[in-house]
Amino acid sequence: MMGGNSGPKVAVVTGASQGFGAGIVEGYRKLGYGVVATVRSVEESGDAGVVPGDLTDPAPSERVVAAAIERCGRIDTLINNAGVFAAKPFTEFTAEDFQWLVSVNLAGWFNITSNVLPHMLVQGGGHIVQITTSFVDHPVLMVPASVSMLTKGGLQAATKSLAVEYAGRGIRVNAVAPGIHKTALNPPETYAERAGLHPLGRMAEVSDIVEGVLTWKTPRSSPARSSTSTAA
Repeated sequence: MMGGNSGPKVAVVTGASQGFGAGIVEGYRKLGYGVVATVRSVEESGDAGVVPGDLTDPAPSERVVAAAIERCGRIDTLINNAGVFAAKPFTEFTAEDFQWLVSVNLAGWFNITSNVLPHMLVQGGGHIVQITTSFVDHPVLMVPASVSMLTKGGLQAATKSLAVEYAGRGIRVNAVAPGIHKTALNPPETYAERAGLHPLGRMAEVSDIVEGVLTWKTPRSSPARSSTSTAA
C-alpha cells in the first residue's frame, strides 16, 4: 500500500525537453499525475514542474527530488529517460566517448535513482522505469554501437536486479526498449532507409514509446519479476 498522501500521483521524468521525455510528461499529465521533469529548455506549466540541471552531477538530482517532495509530497513513479547514444565502429570510440556515455547513461541514472528510491521505501511502494534500447538484445549491423550498448545493457541488468531486490517492499522496476525511432537522433532524411531495417517497414513514433511506458503504470505483472518491453 502506498501511504502518506491521498493527492494525485506524482511522476519524475528525466530528460524531458524533447522526444520521448516530452511525450512521457504529456502522457502522465493526461492521466492526472503531477509531474516534475528534468529539462534544459521546456516551459513550465501548471502541472509539470521543471528543474534544470545535469544529472551527471549529484546535486541536480538532489534538487529534483527535493522539488518533487516539496511540491507534491511524494514520488510514485520515476522514468529514467535521460540518456545519450553514439553509433560508430568500436575502433573509432575514444576514451572521451566512453566517459561521456558512462557519465550520462550510468552515473546520471545512479544519481537520480539513488535519491528517489529511499522516498519510495518510506511510502511503501513505487515504480521505476528505464528507457533502454532494443539494440541491447538485437544488434543491427548497420548501427554499430557497442560502447553505447555497454551502458544501456547495464541499465537492463540493473533493472532486473532492482526488481528482485525490492519486490518484497512494493517497488516495481521495468524497462522499455525502443527500436529505431523518429526523434532528433535520426534525421528525417534517414527515415526511409532505417524504416527498412524493421520487419514492419516503419520507424517507431514517440507515441509508441509513451504507450509502452504507460503500460507499466499499474502492477499487472508479478512484482517479483522485472520485464523489458520492446517498443517497435
